[in-house]
Amino acid sequence: MQHSGSLGENCPLTLKHASFEDEITSSSTKSSSSCSSSTFTEVLRIPRLIWDFTESNFATFVVPNTAFGLLGGLTGAPLTSGHAATLSIVQRFPLVVAFNWYSVLIFDLANQRGPESVAEDLANKPWRPIPAGKVTPEQTRKAMLVAIPAVLALNYVLDVWKEGVFILILTWLYNDLRGGDELVRDAIIAVAYFLFNTASLKIAISGGAAATEAAAGAADDVRVPITITHDGYVWAGIISAAILTTMQVQDLKDQAGDRGRGRATVPLYFGDRVSRTSLAVLVPFWSCVHGRRGGAADADPGNGRQSVEAVVPVDGLSVFPAPRR
Repeated sequence: MQHSGSLGENCPLTLKHASFEDEITSSSTKSSSSCSSSTFTEVLRIPRLIWDFTESNFATFVVPNTAFGLLGGLTGAPLTSGHAATLSIVQRFPLVVAFNWYSVLIFDLANQRGPESVAEDLANKPWRPIPAGKVTPEQTRKAMLVAIPAVLALNYVLDVWKEGVFILILTWLYNDLRGGDELVRDAIIAVAYFLFNTASLKIAISGGAAATEAAAGAADDVRVPITITHDGYVWAGIISAAILTTMQVQDLKDQAGDRGRGRATVPLYFGDRVSRTSLAVLVPFWSCVHGRRGGAADADPGNGRQSVEAVVPVDGLSVFPAPRR
């Protein structure tokens, strides 16, 4: 009987079954390890993907809008109802950057996932995530389903949910309704700058409070939150107006591509000469307007305002047509 049991333990069928179980266990362990490693790798890719999506607009949106919020907060009156502590503004600097960056991310996700945008990027910007094959348009769409609710929640926490909602509406108008291919494109972008700038300033000063005159019988001054004043909104509006009327300078060098895509721009709609002539007039005009406002503010020593200049980059382009040869 013992001999029979020994034969059973060593028979080929028993050995094969044990070997098969070992292979399953080993394969399961390797699969679990591989899955964990793959998930970790995917998580590490996210920051790089965010940068690749937003790199083109970081210097043109995130940097200037953050600068407006930070410098406007440090300037104080008359842009704001009081002077927030410098330390408080500096501490909120990362929040201002974050707001601008994740808002631009939503815009870029929507802008770069369309078939026409992908085809255009394949020719002009093949390093972007979708044409480079790092993600697909469908994955980008699914990412937006997660990112947009997260952005709405963050905007609510930062108390800029109104500005944030309108920014999302403008993103929808520009991309999904193809407002970016119409003459209204520059107006959408100009309004977006206004919302980005005022929200950035609001975030920068929201941690401060200004003292008011003490009420009768009160021992201490009453502290009230610092807000953006009428002059602050007017200043942001002037900057957006300058952007609206001079942004066409970026379209001068892209006329061939815009014409091929059927995009309506100022140089194509009104003509190259009209566009350049208007820039030759409007750039000096807005420089004078900004200078007069800065000079008027400096003439009043009681307002504590410092001059703020608007810079309109022209990418090295002359506003006058090149002489014909």
